[in-house]
Amino acid sequence: MKLLLTSAGISNTSIHNALVDLLGKPVAGASALFIPTAIYAISGGGDIARRVIRGSLGDPFCELGWKSLGLLELTALPSIKRELWVPMLQETDALLVGGGDCQYLCYWMKQSGLADLLPSLLYKMVYVGLSAGSMIMTRYGTSYRHHTLPPDSDKSLGLVDFALHPHLDHEWFPDNSLANIEKLAATLPMPSYAIDDQTAIKVVDGSIEVISEGHWKLLRS
Repeated sequence: MKLLLTSAGISNTSIHNALVDLLGKPVAGASALFIPTAIYAISGGGDIARRVIRGSLGDPFCELGWKSLGLLELTALPSIKRELWVPMLQETDALLVGGGDCQYLCYWMKQSGLADLLPSLLYKMVYVGLSAGSMIMTRYGTSYRHHTLPPDSDKSLGLVDFALHPHLDHEWFPDNSLANIEKLAATLPMPSYAIDDQTAIKVVDGSIEVISEGHWKLLRS
């Protein structure tokens, strides 16, 4: 399993180098698919998705110089024959999963069938998460509740045994102070990583490495 769990994308040279290491090739020689689904469950999600794809919002992610870039919309997959989209996933080098609402993303990961495929895909393909796209792979996810899903539906897939709290001390997220995250982490039964937008977590077959040019903290429950 090869994961690069970022707070805000490929925000610095260290995270970029970690991505290249996971890919085993330069980004310019790699193909990628972008999943925007989680973004639609937050206010202004359609426009945010457009700006992330164009590279006009946040740090490099889609506009990173990929050899090719496609879109994979999870809400459409249940109505499409699997032989049309599964081979596309099997042939791509990186799966870019955008931020937004963890609960909405988790629901559609499962409804689409992608969640069941991920364990087998991630021995070859690199999973690159951004914010909620990263959190969903851990044992803790959040929800904005700007959707009509059942309130008790899952918020994460739990493929790695820790919690992730992105956007540490970010001015856009006043609740994400270290003091607040420490209080939350104390209520969780697993270790937590609080990371800022210059930090990512690299996971290779259970081995965890923090990649950072910023600030982060490991919080034990």
